[in-house]
Amino acid sequence: MHSQALLAKLLLSGTVLLSLSTPAAAQAPSPKNITIIVPYATGGATDIVARMVAQQLGARLGTPVIVENRQGGGGVVGWNSAARANPDGNTLLAMEMSYSISAGLTPNLPYDPKTAFVPINTAVSVGHVLVINPGVPAKNIKELIALAKAEPGKLNFGSGGTGTNTHLGSELLKAKLGISMTHVPYRGAGAVLADLMAGQVQVLVSAVSTALPLVQGGKLRALMMMSDKRSDVLPDVPTAAEEGFPGLEMNYWVGFAAPKGTPQDVVNKLNHEINAGLLTPESLKRLKEMAFVPVANTPAQAAQLLDSEIARWSELIKQQNIKAE
Repeated sequence: MHSQALLAKLLLSGTVLLSLSTPAAAQAPSPKNITIIVPYATGGATDIVARMVAQQLGARLGTPVIVENRQGGGGVVGWNSAARANPDGNTLLAMEMSYSISAGLTPNLPYDPKTAFVPINTAVSVGHVLVINPGVPAKNIKELIALAKAEPGKLNFGSGGTGTNTHLGSELLKAKLGISMTHVPYRGAGAVLADLMAGQVQVLVSAVSTALPLVQGGKLRALMMMSDKRSDVLPDVPTAAEEGFPGLEMNYWVGFAAPKGTPQDVVNKLNHEINAGLLTPESLKRLKEMAFVPVANTPAQAAQLLDSEIARWSELIKQQNIKAE
């Protein structure tokens, strides 16, 4: 099952799924002194979600939960550190979309990306949106396609770096729409957004939460939602399916995982407590501000999503001959 269809089922038109725990799972011993590893710098979406979850989880378990940012290698340093931790529930990974991309992009990983972790949940999700510099003479996706086909390679699409969600989103567009655009990679979202507004690059596929302020401020033009339904915060932007291009849906997601071998009762306990914390009024308000939708699914559903995402992005990476830098 493709990841977008799976997420559509999980979200059930915006309805949150709170995973069910058996009495035995609910009574499992709580891990002590929990560390959540974030494989990126502070301040990004994954870090913000991890810190929100850490606060809620610590309060619910009555134990310290700290966030450690272990960046480097495009995420590999943090992923490997979490994979090598003791499987006792004391070390968790804030896992997100890039983990599934790296499985097909990065050769010779020091761990097996398909088996190194036991997913605990998919915590939150947000759709992607196709945005362009307002100076580009295209008011909709069909006009952008016509421009790209009239002068192949002339349109530049920016990304936060090779293999990022912003890169793979535009590669998905190229593959599905049969168009040619030139990739211009940057070091992070801030740099590409600055050049997109300045017109140095013309096209970007971005998580809604990142592009929203600039779209609302008229600095960027949103052409199409790459999600299965319209966004509550961009209600006038049509979906890919509405524009006649199904199969372009992609969601940026953040979840939590534990090292392989972590006892299932501990995984179930953590799933129950993390999900409950995500659904508090405080968390829901914060997530809405970031344009995230809570998913709060079961470990089995999170594992199914991860498997489908790895398969999907590995196929695209091979098809488009994308190489890690």
